[in-house]
Amino acid sequence: MPRLSPSHRLAFTASAALGAFCLTVLPAAATATPAQIATSKTNGVAYLTSLQAADGSYAGAGLSNEWAFSALAAAGTAAVDVTPGGDTTKNARTVYRALLSTAGWPSSAPVVTDYERATLNAYAAGIDPARVSDSRNLVADIYGYWQDAEPGYFGPSANFNGTVFAALALGGAANQAGAPRVPQALRDSMVTRIRANQHDDGGWNYGKAEGDPGQLGTTSDVDMTGAAMAALCVSGVPNTDTGVTRAKAFLKSKLVPGSGAFNAMFGVNTDSNGWAVSGLNACGIDPQTGDFLTSAGRTPVDFLISQQFNPGGGFRYMPGDTTPSAYASIDGLRAVAGGGFTAAPPVPATAGAPRWVAQNTFTAGTTAQLALTVDDGAGGLKVCSVPVTPTGTTTTLGAVLDAATSAATPAGCVSGVTPSSGTGTLTSLNGKADSGSGTWKVSTDGSAFTAATRGTVVHAGDTLALRWGA
Repeated sequence: MPRLSPSHRLAFTASAALGAFCLTVLPAAATATPAQIATSKTNGVAYLTSLQAADGSYAGAGLSNEWAFSALAAAGTAAVDVTPGGDTTKNARTVYRALLSTAGWPSSAPVVTDYERATLNAYAAGIDPARVSDSRNLVADIYGYWQDAEPGYFGPSANFNGTVFAALALGGAANQAGAPRVPQALRDSMVTRIRANQHDDGGWNYGKAEGDPGQLGTTSDVDMTGAAMAALCVSGVPNTDTGVTRAKAFLKSKLVPGSGAFNAMFGVNTDSNGWAVSGLNACGIDPQTGDFLTSAGRTPVDFLISQQFNPGGGFRYMPGDTTPSAYASIDGLRAVAGGGFTAAPPVPATAGAPRWVAQNTFTAGTTAQLALTVDDGAGGLKVCSVPVTPTGTTTTLGAVLDAATSAATPAGCVSGVTPSSGTGTLTSLNGKADSGSGTWKVSTDGSAFTAATRGTVVHAGDTLALRWGA
């Protein structure tokens, strides 16, 4: 990831681990051909698999190489197929899932970006992020950082990147069928904040700019512009939208004609170019044609491939570097392979390995978290993480709402439920009663809204959305 100041990086960057390859540099060419891209992907995957530790891990106590899962998936390699020395018991997916399930993960003082990063990578690895284990629901973990006082922000609003990556995680990590798992009302709330933070030059930066003309007038960052435009697009904004086209124009203004690189805040480098290209990819904008084919016949993808050592496959961070960087290799490969900031997991090559792993049932007596939104149909949206302790393998919507009245994070998500017991149809929630055709309905993991009853069955990891309306 980009080399940023600690306040900007949060949990997304760390010191790059350097390899020790003495390799030949692929000469820069004009628009990268399908054959060049295929070779880049093959060699890039080989390099990333070489980063796997002997115990099968990519991530440890701190941030290490776990973003490799998003790059591997974009390049068509399933994490479950990545094993140290062929030991399938230590495949990368199983080891990563075990880490995320650990009670002490991510740390004693977590921040929202820890859970956003994990959501994007778990999804790419074929781990349902809402169903990691009987006690780990990454979607619910993110919901717990909703800012009631500033709806649409996740985590402190000053750290705007926390909201951008919330949108990337909640919009990008779809359900197992590939459909959005969170309601559009929640996605729209984040889109509103992302729009409010777009700088006058069309891009974005890591810090909050909303309401501050001075900040809105400062020069944007290439990296964050790629991430923010991707966040808009995975939240349902079309690439013809003004916010996206302004971001596209900003990136175009940063192109270096002779190389096809973007001249970023930290100079020309692979990570910044990778983020920018991933933003274009997420929005369905071809980074090799039109505005991104320079007068010298260069493109951003051409530049990224020129940064790759071959046959070793690693990418250098800066053009003058003589050894590959793990983070640059991840960002570079994901972008060249056509990925955004995550990718759907490929079908595994390992015989018998499922595409997805998930904890689909509760463990009686074990406290689990569920993600809940309550939309009153009049612009009032509540978002929270709810702890439940089921007595069986499933629970009910009534039990979830009862738990939310006293123990939700943030508090106040649910203030009252009618009826207060039984299994009947909900007639009032948070003081909003059914009226004519306006009734309370519930959706699970992005399914169609249907009549909400206290007896509605809830399974482990279900992302619950309640909405009042016709």
